[in-house]
Amino acid sequence: MTFDLYSLPEELNELRSLARAVADKHIAPNAAEADEKSEFPQAAYDALVKADLHALHVPEEFGGAGADALAICIVIEEVARACASSSLIPAVNKLGSMAILLKGTQEQKQRWLPRLASGEVMWSYALSESEAGSDTASMKTRAVRDGDSWVLNGAKRWITNAGVSELYTVFANCDPAQGGKGVTAFLVEKSDPGVSFGAPERKLGIKGSPTREVYLDNVRVGDDRMIGEMGEGLKIALGTLDHTRITIAAQAVGIAQGAIDAAKEYIKERRQFGKAIAEFQGIQFMIADMAMQVEAARQLTYRAAAASERNDPDLTFLGAASKCFASDVAMQVTTDAVQLLGGYGYTRDYPLERMMRDAKITQIYEGTNQIQRMVMARKVLS
Repeated sequence: MTFDLYSLPEELNELRSLARAVADKHIAPNAAEADEKSEFPQAAYDALVKADLHALHVPEEFGGAGADALAICIVIEEVARACASSSLIPAVNKLGSMAILLKGTQEQKQRWLPRLASGEVMWSYALSESEAGSDTASMKTRAVRDGDSWVLNGAKRWITNAGVSELYTVFANCDPAQGGKGVTAFLVEKSDPGVSFGAPERKLGIKGSPTREVYLDNVRVGDDRMIGEMGEGLKIALGTLDHTRITIAAQAVGIAQGAIDAAKEYIKERRQFGKAIAEFQGIQFMIADMAMQVEAARQLTYRAAAASERNDPDLTFLGAASKCFASDVAMQVTTDAVQLLGGYGYTRDYPLERMMRDAKITQIYEGTNQIQRMVMARKVLS
């Protein structure tokens, strides 16, 4: 797809309008309740499936919409503007299934991708462990050959949508003596004997998206469940993140835009000293800086999405840069938005305190922003 540097093609504008309409009508009204009750937003999922926005990255040949990376970012941005937890539905479906798209066989794609495209299943990504967060090569989960099968044992932590998703891309070490070179990717189903889950984490934000441990107790899978070759796991994991960190950037942009929208309405109505506080220069400077930062983050995210679609050589840098910059912007903008509302911003009567809590996670997951800066530095200095 080609488009003017400063404008999007009409089909993407139409997609944005659709995503915003779905978010405003079906997602935003339930966002506060999902946060308050720490419940998965089933109504949001149903609405996204009905509009075919839950996994629009799946290629058309497997029943999906075949949307490109930029289209996916736009949808995630618009959903996150209303509810960050709900925006993880399309984001994590892409994260979980990316390994199959990158390295899966035709048979694997035909077996699982249509189920994702139809909304029958969700798909999560199981890489992190208690002692293997940023240092993924130190994972303890093992895959041992037993006859014509692999037996998986271990525990994965901080797994988004765990327990709700039916499918999991799991990374395990087949040869610990090889260190990271022994890590291999497998497809595990929730219904496989030996799969269980820990209690939901009690989190600061994105409470509507369950985060749980995934336990693997002698889970037996065949060679047809191995994704790529033995020992390719870390390469697949990092290749996945190059593409999907951009979706977190889009989520951060959406959260920040939602905060600006809410703050803007308030400052235009709130009156002090005989006039709307939006008329005070100090307030105008704040809202101008917020809008400027969000637009810069949006443009970097879209640039990274284009690199993802083309698999450009600078994708690793741009993926890290967009995620890092946009999430830092989201944290700053939501903090400023809370400030603009004063005491009201600090209460649950308005959505800004939730947006501020939600924004924080974007600086942490899919690689902390400290890791993103290391990734960028390596690319710049290479």
